[in-house]
Order: sequence, then C-alpha cells, then structure tokens
Amino acid sequence: MGVVNLARVDERLIHGQVMMTLSQKKGVNSIFVVDDVVAKDKFMRDLYKSAGGRTGQKTIVITPEKAKFYWDEYQFKDYSCILITKTVGVIYDLVTHGVPMKELNIGGIAQKDPEKDIFVTKSVYLNKSDAEKLKELNESYGVKDIYFQSTPSAQKSTLREVLKQFDL
Repeated sequence: MGVVNLARVDERLIHGQVMMTLSQKKGVNSIFVVDDVVAKDKFMRDLYKSAGGRTGQKTIVITPEKAKFYWDEYQFKDYSCILITKTVGVIYDLVTHGVPMKELNIGGIAQKDPEKDIFVTKSVYLNKSDAEKLKELNESYGVKDIYFQSTPSAQKSTLREVLKQFDL
C-alpha cells in the first residue's frame, strides 16, 4: 500500500528549489501532481513530468477523479508520494473521499478576491471557506500536521495561528 508522505497546496505545482528539497524527504519515491487542467493538456502534462523527473522521482500527473480511482483501486501501489494540488478544495475532496494524509504544507496561494482573501503568511492568501476546510481536515479527518510555509527554509506558521485570523 502506498502513502502520501507529504501533501502540498501550491498554485505553481512543481517549481525550483522547493521541489528539489521536498523531493528528498525521507521515504519519498514519487510526486503526484493532481490537477484537472494540467492532466488534460498533453503539453503541460509532459512539462510537469519532465520538471518532476529532474528531482529524481517518478512523476505522475492525474486529475482529482483519477487520483480517487487510483487510491480506491490500488491504494497508490507502493508509491510514497508528495501529492501536490493547486487548491485547498482539491486536497479537501481527496481526503474526504478517503485518501489519507497526515502532513499538509500550504505553500503558495495568490490573492483572488481582495474582499475575502486574507494574507496569512508569506506567499499565502486564504479565504474563510478554505480555512474552515483545513480546520475540518485537521479535526475530523486525521490531517494532524497542517502548516503554512512557502519554501523549506521559510518560517512555518501553524494552522492554529492562521485560524485565529478568521476567528475559528
């Protein structure tokens, strides 16, 4: 049975030194990029596979629905992966579907709605809906280590610290 060694939300998906560092995490043997747009575009899919391959890890690019199927049918085989999505919503859907994960890094989310999005830490804007989803994942679905960190060398902010900004 496979395992999600680390889940990450980052709109940039695979990029630069962040993935080079994270991909060396103990036990990681693959990177799963879970995104509808990238998975359905051959050029983008090949581009991300190539970028992921530079880390030395097998890179799999799939849609969220395919990720759910792959978990249900194969439990991710023997992959110990870093699972990357662009949004909190995709992570939430995967976990509530039954894909287990213990560690979730929120790395890069741009501001979309100045009326609703709050700057919570370097490179991360969050709205109350996503904050509530993260709280639920932590309290009800066993995602125990949720933190905000744009790069591995940056200071971490805890979920608790961020939820205070939303009075949650």
